Amino acid sequence: MKNSCVLLLLLLTLKVSTGRPAFAQTRPADSLRRLLSTQPRADTMRVRRLHALINELAANNTPQAIGLSKQALTLSRRLADTVGIGRSLLWLSILHRRQEQFAAARHYTIQARELFARSHDRRREARACMELSLIDVQQSQSTSALAWALRGLPLAEQAQDVGLQAQLRGTIGSIYYQIGDYASALPMLRTALRDGQQLGDLQVVSAVLNNLASLYQTQRKWSQARRYYQRAVTVSRQMGDVQNEISNEIGLAEVYAEQGNQTRAWEHSQQARILMRTSGDYYNLPAVELMLARAFLLNRQPDSAVVLAQRGMQLSQMTRRNGSISNAADILAQAHAALGDFKAAYEHQRLFSSYQDTLAGETTQRQTSALRYGYELDKKQNQIALLNQTRQLQIQKSARQRQQLYALLAGLAGTVLLAGLLWRNVYIKQRANRHLNEKNAEIARQRDDLTRALAELKAAQNQLIQREKMASLGELTAGIAHEIQNPLNFVNNFSEVSVELVEEFMDGPWQQLPEAEKAYATELLASLTQNLQKITQHGHRADGIVKGMLQHSHVSSGERDAIDLNALVAEHLAMAYQGFRAQHHDFSATLTSNLDAQVPKVLLVPQDVGRVLLNLFANAFYTLLERLSRDEPDYAPVLTVLTKRLPGEVQIRVHDNGLGMSEEIQSKIFQPFFTTKPPGEGTGLGLSLSYDIIVKGHGGTLTVSSREGQGTEVTIGLPC
Repeated sequence: MKNSCVLLLLLLTLKVSTGRPAFAQTRPADSLRRLLSTQPRADTMRVRRLHALINELAANNTPQAIGLSKQALTLSRRLADTVGIGRSLLWLSILHRRQEQFAAARHYTIQARELFARSHDRRREARACMELSLIDVQQSQSTSALAWALRGLPLAEQAQDVGLQAQLRGTIGSIYYQIGDYASALPMLRTALRDGQQLGDLQVVSAVLNNLASLYQTQRKWSQARRYYQRAVTVSRQMGDVQNEISNEIGLAEVYAEQGNQTRAWEHSQQARILMRTSGDYYNLPAVELMLARAFLLNRQPDSAVVLAQRGMQLSQMTRRNGSISNAADILAQAHAALGDFKAAYEHQRLFSSYQDTLAGETTQRQTSALRYGYELDKKQNQIALLNQTRQLQIQKSARQRQQLYALLAGLAGTVLLAGLLWRNVYIKQRANRHLNEKNAEIARQRDDLTRALAELKAAQNQLIQREKMASLGELTAGIAHEIQNPLNFVNNFSEVSVELVEEFMDGPWQQLPEAEKAYATELLASLTQNLQKITQHGHRADGIVKGMLQHSHVSSGERDAIDLNALVAEHLAMAYQGFRAQHHDFSATLTSNLDAQVPKVLLVPQDVGRVLLNLFANAFYTLLERLSRDEPDYAPVLTVLTKRLPGEVQIRVHDNGLGMSEEIQSKIFQPFFTTKPPGEGTGLGLSLSYDIIVKGHGGTLTVSSREGQGTEVTIGLPC
């Protein structure tokens, strides 16, 4: 749905530029024409009427709107009307961008931005920055688009224009999503949605809801994706915005198709087609064609998938939509591979990879990370400068107070000399000293507060730099894993296809060989089949490692909640036992739970800790099954789970009477890729990821105690 997100951003510019939805309004346009004809006086009022007429004609008569914008620009320059010049330039930019004349659009917008910057009009300068960002978005120039949007956001904040801030944050969040930076996209989009709802701005709300739905769809969080798409459909219908409604219906169809619910997917795709026919909107036609092509591919109808995907690619190439071209190439590669046309599959896979690199390459990720870091660093530096200025003002105030105090003392001394009253002189001096000590103490406290604030800011800055370094390392790991994934998929696919070809040969041409050659051919084909099966086995092993690397490099963005730890442990123990027995029907074990009722609710991310518990329980069941398979007399598998409240923390202990581990294995158990399981049964990343979640993510402890032949105990400590 990335192309739909871009469309929603571009539709949002009508709201940004005109202040209301773009639709034909014949009567207001005719009234404005009559006013311009009957009142030909060349003044600023005529400029405003020209802009109002441009607003009415922009959606349906772009050439005439461009001509009127040029008239307004000429008249504004003659009148030296700065606001009129800027608005005329922005209208020319928007109208040329809609006609995909990007060079002219950029030229007019840059002129408008420079004009607003010279006149210190922060609000309109921010609008010009947003227009430049949208021009780059439409050309798939993510880095430049993000730079302009981040440049415009502080200007909108200075102008205190909450509506423009919401639009810019929606744009920034959409760009982050386009380049795959979901961790940065989510908070931006949520903030934009909150502001749009508070302002009652349905255009912003509709666009952000679609972006959030697409983000959750990409992360395969189906329930959240469906909920946001359905909300977006409702808002689009409230506004009468058919284009957005079509886009969201397509999104719902894609979600249901990816979940395998072809009936619901077909219903929503048909609804999208009906809306397109009734409204005459064919912008979304490539997305509908590609969605149906993927549905045919999932239903194992590659011939139909090829026809629809080729048509979708042709339409996407005509409109220069790189995201749709990439999607079409991916579908064609899989469909041709299913048909056995591996040459065509390889060519389309190369095309898909090149577009993926263009849309979200490593260079783009580094550049956008640098832009985001620069934006955050500028905010911190501004805070530091403000604190330094406050400290200087305080020092000056203290100096003035000291001068005033000295003058007061001098005056009092003169009064004492003139009056000759020694007792009054002593009293006045004592009072002055007390006041001076209080002022000094107050100044010292303020100085200490400023020093502490500056230290905290420096620590926050260092933490931000370290976080960016870790994020870059995670992005590098994820990038490497993604690059390995594509060739690995081809290895697995082609090895499986090759096994099928050998079986077809054994069923067909092999029967026609002379009996003297059959034995030799059989031996060769058996060896070839065995080699291909080994390739498949180790390919799936490598695929598991790559997925583990992706999961290991993922930084959880879940929010912490106060969770009943005993309920969480009991729920995941039952879940793990049922799942293990589903794979090993003959396995059974005695489960013993001793859950401390005094354990309080713990602040944690339930999804992450639940994943750790599932991994520990699965490992315990595995070692119990291994020992059970040795047929030891009087052996009964037992798994014991305990929770306990301790001072400052709660503990979860998982004890099994399985095979146990040696000290050498225990020293390596938390290392990535280290596993004691046979090849194909483990990636070696489960305990490493569990260690990161508990120790690094929650500030807890994770330890293992084991003896060979007697069992293993894993202890989790969580702060409370």
